[in-house]
Amino acid sequence: MTSTRRLPPLADWLLAAVGRAGTSPEGALFARYAARLRPRLELVEVADGRGAPVEIRRREAAALLAAIPARGFAVALDQDGVAPGSAGLATLLGAWSEAGRRAVFLIGGAEGLDPAVLARADATLSLGPFTWPHLLARAMLAEQLYRAQAIAAGHPYHRAGRPVVAGSRHL
Repeated sequence: MTSTRRLPPLADWLLAAVGRAGTSPEGALFARYAARLRPRLELVEVADGRGAPVEIRRREAAALLAAIPARGFAVALDQDGVAPGSAGLATLLGAWSEAGRRAVFLIGGAEGLDPAVLARADATLSLGPFTWPHLLARAMLAEQLYRAQAIAAGHPYHRAGRPVVAGSRHL
């Protein structure tokens, strides 16, 4: 059993994301995992930017930065961020909570995050080297936050090991 610091109440966490999920399947998946979190993860959706890519990123950046509370601990989700794994994320969340600041996760739009958002970020996480649809990234983040809570609580939802299958190949 992994011993990890207790995570803060999720009221101290916020997800600010570009775009509107509406009743999409990705929105439903996000809602499914967010509803498992106690209390629920707060979501702030900001409008997609319009215009040239540089202008889109600038407008989305302004909206995302405005969503960060004065003492918010900004965590940008970006392909170039660190990918700590599930147990590593649980450890990071515990360490971040000790700072006593509200964690604010930031997910950009189709053009990615503006350099101003990355410069403001206190930490940068990656969901891996693949390119993910931004609405799906929300659901993946919510699931990983739920998994981190389970790891911190010693709940069996997370299984740290996996069985080795004879004859399996890795790329």
